[in-house]
Amino acid sequence: MDHFIYKDGVLHAEDVALTDIAREVGTPFYVYSSATLLRHYQVFDESLAGMDHLICFAMKSLSNVAVLKMLGKAGAGIDVVSIGEYLRAKAAGVDGSKIVFSGVAKSKMEMRTALEGGIRQFNIESEPEMEALSQVATELGVEAPITIRVNPDVDAKTHAKIATGKKENKFGIPISRAREVYARAAELPNLKIVGIDVHIGSQLTDLEPFRQAYRKVAELTETLRADGHSITRLDLGGGLGIPYTRSNEAPPLPMELGQVIREEVGHLGCEIELEPGRLIAGNAGQLVSEVVYVKEGEDRKFLILDAAMNDLTRPSMYDAHHDIDPVIEADAGVEKEPYDVVGGICETGDTFAKGRDLPPLKAGDLVSFRSAGAYGAVMASEYNSRPLIPEVLVEGDKFAVIRRRPTYEEMISKDIVPEWV
Repeated sequence: MDHFIYKDGVLHAEDVALTDIAREVGTPFYVYSSATLLRHYQVFDESLAGMDHLICFAMKSLSNVAVLKMLGKAGAGIDVVSIGEYLRAKAAGVDGSKIVFSGVAKSKMEMRTALEGGIRQFNIESEPEMEALSQVATELGVEAPITIRVNPDVDAKTHAKIATGKKENKFGIPISRAREVYARAAELPNLKIVGIDVHIGSQLTDLEPFRQAYRKVAELTETLRADGHSITRLDLGGGLGIPYTRSNEAPPLPMELGQVIREEVGHLGCEIELEPGRLIAGNAGQLVSEVVYVKEGEDRKFLILDAAMNDLTRPSMYDAHHDIDPVIEADAGVEKEPYDVVGGICETGDTFAKGRDLPPLKAGDLVSFRSAGAYGAVMASEYNSRPLIPEVLVEGDKFAVIRRRPTYEEMISKDIVPEWV
């Protein structure tokens, strides 16, 4: 479900015409629907109703402070994977007691900053990290709450670059070694074991891998408790997929995932944490771009846009599909024609779609990439010296720029030329 619909022939975000935003902000830009973001968070929250739980938004999917503040006010916690993300969450007013720190390469500086600023827990990914955290916490004279991320060797059946729960992946410790690693954690000073963490991947469209992973976590919980550890919290990760095409069979709903959680770990009496990112943010955002040229190739037409792979990386990185719609609705019955939809980056990989059937388009027309709210703006770069593009937040009939487009001078001024050049 999202709140992007045609009204009087113009694509709207809630009650705001995308043409109005384009006129004021310029293209390309990202636009997010507040109603969709909040609804998706609430659906996750409702999926665990009656259970002690916290939904921690995985801000690596969408890290704008305005979005984090809105979700935080709605009750969400935040899952971070760097100290930069931690500081963004704090800037959004999220209390440290609702921030979970994940990620495989936490430095001592990052650990120290989070311990001093307040943290709900560290999701430990390796034994060296655990030793480092113990040292930092001891130096500060504080106790660091931890879960240990276990790798259950479960095939998430998703894209290889976003699978995280197989034994060849860099994440977590092998579940077969969990008992000895937890035993070592219990020996280390200033660490407080609070639970277990697991996350098997992103864009999962089948519940069975979740069930397999959670079943292993349930067995491990009972084993660790028998060993004398206090396991009161289960961080079950995120990863539930979204529909990227209208023709896709809809992925499972949060309520269905919630039922799997109840069946597999509900009897343990643990507080449950989930870390959804894509399902909250993905369909809540779109990328709007203007057609620069329509180019006639030898055997195809190219739709050349002012957006490019530096603005939306997913198609070039993952061969990802995004539905593309004209902002001005095509007349009923108009015959579509195939286009290769491309940007202006000097890379053949700067291709959004090949042979995509679209209504006839011309220079100056606006198009919108659907389901671009997650891993869109956050993965953007200044490749080819193209400034980062604006982000816009809509609520009802109003909108605001929540990240402005920098000027070329601002972009260039970040470079420093040494005196001897």
